[in-house]
Amino acid sequence: MKRLHLHVSVPSIDEAVAFYSTLFDAPPSVVKDDYAKWMLDDPCVNLAISSRARDTGIDHVGVQVDSADELAELATRLKTAGATTFDQAATTCCYAKSDKSWVTDTAGVRWETFFTHGESTAYGEDEVLPDPAASACGAPAAAPKTACC
Repeated sequence: MKRLHLHVSVPSIDEAVAFYSTLFDAPPSVVKDDYAKWMLDDPCVNLAISSRARDTGIDHVGVQVDSADELAELATRLKTAGATTFDQAATTCCYAKSDKSWVTDTAGVRWETFFTHGESTAYGEDEVLPDPAASACGAPAAAPKTACC
């Protein structure tokens, strides 16, 4: 099953946990000092929030898959459609170990497709991601973006 993923940067984890717990009528499945995550079945979403000194609001969206094969299928579809992907294997981010494929859509929204295969006791490092849209059609290169689910 594929699950929609949203990652929101928030100014206060405690306030955001209270808000989203009320909204979804469920506590988060993971709570850390700088991060919380809900794995919900209704709606089928992986909502993550963090307070890691970024601009507040939507950080990125994505699709979580259940297997490495599903991740490879999604990454292949993106590449077939002409998208430039940034692939990461065995990365640690958001207290989890995952394989990922990142892409920026035509509106500049960063999408993360990922398969999580373990937990981590550390948040992990924010990765510097190339901005595929920045070099399209001769546009000047933009500053690299960081991302970590």
